[in-house]
Amino acid sequence: MANLKEVRNRIGSVTSTQQITKAMKMVSAAKLKRATNAIVQLRPYANKLKELLSNLSSSLEDGASPFLQQREPNKVLIVVVSSNRGLAGAFNSNVIKTANTLIAEKYSEQLKAGNVSIVSIGKKTQEYYQRRKYNVIGNNNDVYNNLNFANVSLITEDIMKGFLKGDYDRVELVYNHFKNAAVQFLITEQLLPVPKAEGHHETKTAQVDYILEPSKEEIIEQLIPKNIRIQVYKAVLDSNASEHGARMTAMDKATDNAGELLKQLKLSYNQARQAAITTELTEIVSGAAALSNG
Repeated sequence: MANLKEVRNRIGSVTSTQQITKAMKMVSAAKLKRATNAIVQLRPYANKLKELLSNLSSSLEDGASPFLQQREPNKVLIVVVSSNRGLAGAFNSNVIKTANTLIAEKYSEQLKAGNVSIVSIGKKTQEYYQRRKYNVIGNNNDVYNNLNFANVSLITEDIMKGFLKGDYDRVELVYNHFKNAAVQFLITEQLLPVPKAEGHHETKTAQVDYILEPSKEEIIEQLIPKNIRIQVYKAVLDSNASEHGARMTAMDKATDNAGELLKQLKLSYNQARQAAITTELTEIVSGAAALSNG
């Protein structure tokens, strides 16, 4: 009977876990809808702004804006966007792995010299890099409590000020790009200095006839800071939608796995119960036979 009790307790435990994972899946599905709407509405604007700015800045000198100045990347800032919570599969670990790969492949010398800093947007990466004694700047975990452009812009303003003061020569952005609930892929892109259009894009966009008022330089001066804020905000929205998609998928799989485990446990329970009943019947029959023989 001890085995039966253990199996019953296990069935109860797995059933409770299944209820939790099912509830978390439903919550993530509801949050995913809102997060998806936000990123889908922003993405066309952000991409077009980035394209326009890249095309305009390609014809300007580096000195036209301090955000265009190409410097030797002696001091590097990595902006890593993750989440505050776990239970989302490999969502957070993949972001960390991608950021570590970027540092190891491009900025290993800067890391040895202690010139790699981290701005973490999300508790999971904050804790990871703090435990490993990286230079983690600020605490931005509260941004998800009220996710909007103004709050994310506060983080971006500090990044831009650091670049202008020379605290960083290059800023890289690492985040999850949201495709759908089941698919998110990692993006690594240079935020500062603002990259210019590639050569093959220049020929394609040279035919576009822009009417610029008051002047290209003044427009660039206003567009660059706005574009930087928008790109960081887009990365955070992308990551937020990706988190809910990853968690919904992970909880769906966990619910299915709990269901399969319950089937096995119930089968084991029935087999053990049947064996116990058979044993009891055998003992009763044997006792009756002994009494009759006596």
